[in-house]
Amino acid sequence: MTASLDLTLSPTAAERIRTIGAAEGRALMLRVSVEGGGCSGFQYLFDLVDEAQPDDLKIERDGAAALIDEVSLALLKGSEIDFVDELAGAEFRIRNPNAKSSCGCGVSFSI
Repeated sequence: MTASLDLTLSPTAAERIRTIGAAEGRALMLRVSVEGGGCSGFQYLFDLVDEAQPDDLKIERDGAAALIDEVSLALLKGSEIDFVDELAGAEFRIRNPNAKSSCGCGVSFSI
């Protein structure tokens, strides 16, 4: 199912997903989920997968796809899935307007 909420995949994230898939020699999708935990209450989890689960929502851009389960989607509404390559490291990152605060590492957040 394709997501209809205003959740987006940045061009940089789409490019990185395609690059990883090309290096692996297969089409990969980025699975993004949220679970309880981390130092701020919730944490983002990222995984690269070959296929979607029946309840996944799919966001596509420029030939790349991200998958989000229905439970996580409520916490990610209005977010952008991005990829940043900085001096401290390269990583997928969520720009989440719903987060009231987040930890220094940017992986956990509170609402």
